[in-house]
Amino acid sequence: MTETDGKPKSKPLVAAALGLGTLLGIILLTELLIRLSVISRFVIPPPSEIAMSFGRVITQEDVVGRFFITMGETVAAGALLTVVGVPLGVALHRFAVLRQATETWIAAYAAAPVVLAYPLFLVICGRNSWTIIVMAFLNGLAPVILKTLEGLSAIKPVLLNLGRSYRMTPWQQFWRLLFPAALPAIFTGLRLGLIFAMISIVGVEFLINLGGLGPLINTLSERYDMPGTYAAICFVVLVSIIFFVLLERIERWLQPRR
Repeated sequence: MTETDGKPKSKPLVAAALGLGTLLGIILLTELLIRLSVISRFVIPPPSEIAMSFGRVITQEDVVGRFFITMGETVAAGALLTVVGVPLGVALHRFAVLRQATETWIAAYAAAPVVLAYPLFLVICGRNSWTIIVMAFLNGLAPVILKTLEGLSAIKPVLLNLGRSYRMTPWQQFWRLLFPAALPAIFTGLRLGLIFAMISIVGVEFLINLGGLGPLINTLSERYDMPGTYAAICFVVLVSIIFFVLLERIERWLQPRR
């Protein structure tokens, strides 16, 4: 442990080892409980069987190709969330009347089960990847807007006064002061939006039997291949991990150097 400004700072390797050790402990405990018949193997297969099924799923089920299909749909949905959601949050912050008129509706929309409207979007977009991407975008839009608005609204007036004292234009104030200060909240919104988007992507793929990993999970579960089903779910988790790591790197790159 080291100390910075009087506060203890944990070492990254220790934190990573603790997380990995906890995950390994949960896996071993699950394996033991299944072997002792405390947990039914018909509900959750032993982790050892899931691990052994990875090779079969990769070689026989084209999981790599399916993985990139789901990942591409996630990239498209994430790009739409960024390009549309963040500017809408900025607009709500900039125009008070617009915020008063729509903020409550957007918060209510965040709780709506939008995924149930997939038959409508099948008619509008057709049975293709666009239906999946649009559904994911709509499911993840509200948290991006609200967290962007929250981040900009939480900026202290003294920061704005500082910009005025340097005779900054509104555009300069936004890019040099407001946007960097709101970045943590904006990226929190993007993470939440991606969580909802990925749930929607896999769910709609599963429902309409089209796309990448969702149809594979559907096919394996219908065969009652439980180890393969859980192995496919692990690839969904891998997509999530990749995007969260990328978002963390982008956030660090955008933040001003100190």
